[in-house]
Amino acid sequence: MIIIENAIVSDDIAEQFFVCNLDKCKGACCVEGDLGAPLTDEELPILEEIYDTVKPYLHPKGIAAIEKQGFYVKDSEGDYSTPILDTGECAYGWYDKKGHFKCGIEQAHANGKIDFQKPISCHLYPIRITKYDDFEALNYHRWHICNPACHFGKDLAVPLYEFLKAPLIRKYGEEWYAELVKQASPKVKK
Repeated sequence: MIIIENAIVSDDIAEQFFVCNLDKCKGACCVEGDLGAPLTDEELPILEEIYDTVKPYLHPKGIAAIEKQGFYVKDSEGDYSTPILDTGECAYGWYDKKGHFKCGIEQAHANGKIDFQKPISCHLYPIRITKYDDFEALNYHRWHICNPACHFGKDLAVPLYEFLKAPLIRKYGEEWYAELVKQASPKVKK
């Protein structure tokens, strides 16, 4: 494992290869599952603030789900996540003409309408963060729907931590990421 400040990083994040392959998975990580994207407490008011701007980027079913369930939902463990449709899709998404499930929040950001890119848990996926009292554990979440991303990453020789450089810097900062690269590079098995 790699330890940087108050974060413990799984060796898998250095050793596994990964590059999203939307043409293969069609955005399944935002469609499948029992819950929406995990949210931080800081993100809750942001979702409320940006909703009217993001709303034109959402599917009508997503809008209906948000207006029924709220901007976010609380699960049985007291954690917050994005609302989902009965069919599993994140309420903040939409399907493009190719059948790819895309994030309405990210599209509004790309179009310069909002500063918030998307929830950090989405940006960091397939890394999942578990918070403890004194540290955070960063683990690679293996899911069969990401097999094409694993193959694509291996073909391109891109380790997971390099693919997720931007969200890791967003979450922990440049210096933290530089230390991750320093400790992770020797672990990469090319």
